[in-house]
Amino acid sequence: MSDLHSINEAINKKAGRKLFPSILVGLLLLAIVFSTMAFAPIAFAAFLTIAVLIATKELTAAFKARGIASNYLGLALSTALILSSTWIGGLPGLTVSMVISLILTLLLVLRGGVDGFVSRATASAFALLYPGFVAGFILLLARSGEGFSYIATLVVMVGCNDTFAWAFGVLFGKHPLAPKISPKKTWEGFFGGLIFSAIGSSLAFYYLLDYHPVIGALAGCAGALTATVGDLLESGIKRDLSIKDMGTILPGHGGMLDRLDAVLITAPLLWCIIEILKRFS
Repeated sequence: MSDLHSINEAINKKAGRKLFPSILVGLLLLAIVFSTMAFAPIAFAAFLTIAVLIATKELTAAFKARGIASNYLGLALSTALILSSTWIGGLPGLTVSMVISLILTLLLVLRGGVDGFVSRATASAFALLYPGFVAGFILLLARSGEGFSYIATLVVMVGCNDTFAWAFGVLFGKHPLAPKISPKKTWEGFFGGLIFSAIGSSLAFYYLLDYHPVIGALAGCAGALTATVGDLLESGIKRDLSIKDMGTILPGHGGMLDRLDAVLITAPLLWCIIEILKRFS
């Protein structure tokens, strides 16, 4: 038992996370995603909206800790408007609601005075775009007739990258990928995630979406890139704000935004790929 404990501690230290709580939370989130998409897609939309609102709260709290003011209530209402409009109206709903929300948000910030307006406006606009606006693309995938297959493909794409990037990084990682942004990420982990994201996506595209596996493999490679960008983007935010995690709501993962980061950036990519394939198939 002591040997197992030592191994577990070594893995936790290398990965920077507690392994078993992370696995349990990940499995619970997967169960919620697949069960809601299979039996009540609107429940999935509600679950995603709640998750994004929590992520927005984490982001605005991090801003506040560094003296950057933002109105969470206004951002939460705007984000809820964007996501509900997307679920109801699709791409036009996402576009129109985003424009309206951005204008109203900037006007609300302006009411607070001109001192520090640029920093407050920039932070508020950023919090509206990320995670709110980009999360809309997850709902664009989910609300279609092939919603379950699209969301499953997104999960496979991101899940394979995250899991195997972590595993290869822990087992073989020696060369830092971006040491100034995320010291634990390595090139070995990146290529491990890319390879298995390509494999998983090729299978998902073939069996779930009825496209050639090569198309899926190429999409998986692109997905590994966007997932990595999503991770690095959030790491850059945390490093600039001098925090380790965005929150503590998810044991082994940190905050909600820590869990959503790769998905938020990969969902628009998958939506674009599917739209292109529809037009040229």
